[in-house]
Amino acid sequence: MTRIMKNHESSEDYLERILMLQEKKGQVRSIDIVNDMNFSKPSISIAMKKLREGGMILMDSGGYITLTPTGRAIAEKIYSRHRLLEKVLVAIGVDPVKAEEEACHIEHDIDDDTYEKINAFYHKMLENKDPKE
Repeated sequence: MTRIMKNHESSEDYLERILMLQEKKGQVRSIDIVNDMNFSKPSISIAMKKLREGGMILMDSGGYITLTPTGRAIAEKIYSRHRLLEKVLVAIGVDPVKAEEEACHIEHDIDDDTYEKINAFYHKMLENKDPKE
């Protein structure tokens, strides 16, 4: 069970990273992921093959990676969670570097309902914040 969960988390991390790199660079190739994540070329190659076989990404003849609609939906969900969780952790006093690391772990395990409640709480907190602070 743990291995299945790790594979799921790993796939989400790759999809999220592809989305982030696409936003940053426009186009993404496997080597961009290698350089960004500091993983080996063979590891990234295996992961990209699994994502292709799972219908999460497409890769053209030039090696450029595109998220499928399913892959994009997962990537956007995880990336959105990551950004919010990181903001919440920083808002409660967690060091920004640690908050980024922790958000990366929490984003995969948090229940949808719990995430929505955190999201609502955070936005309500922002609405009620004194602008003089």
